Amino acid sequence: MKKLLLFAALCIPTAAYCDIQSSITSSVKLESLSAASTADKLGSSYSISGTNITTVDSNSNSTVGGFGSVTSGVPAVTMPTASITNAGETFSFSQAYLEGDATPTAAITSLGTVQNFSDLTSTAAGSVGTAAVTLDHHTMTLTGGTGTGIVLTGQFVTDLTID
Repeated sequence: MKKLLLFAALCIPTAAYCDIQSSITSSVKLESLSAASTADKLGSSYSISGTNITTVDSNSNSTVGGFGSVTSGVPAVTMPTASITNAGETFSFSQAYLEGDATPTAAITSLGTVQNFSDLTSTAAGSVGTAAVTLDHHTMTLTGGTGTGIVLTGQFVTDLTID
């Protein structure tokens, strides 16, 4: 009877939860960058400050100076004449002007042409040349060769999930 109970216990099915997932992925990418240009135009600025100072323009009118009409993106500036208001007393006077970039007809007229911008970056289009990528049974070969302006990317991923 004991043998029969042992045999019956071995014959009762038991649950087995074994989920195994596996993935292997390989990828390669050859990217050729395009031509690009960026331009930043510097603006004009004017400042004036002082104590015990009287400022007048060329017509003897009281003024602090400043911007006038704009030509090609650059304003005309009026610089006042300064004189001490109360002679013999302390005074201070400061005036600053920064002329900005004139506005050209086009930011970039041709590759390599430098316009009158304070910050200008221009890059030529990429050339693949002899650059090459190969993928053979998860073996990657990335060769830059004579290419310019290219990005080579290789990736090998192995995932194993056991629940």
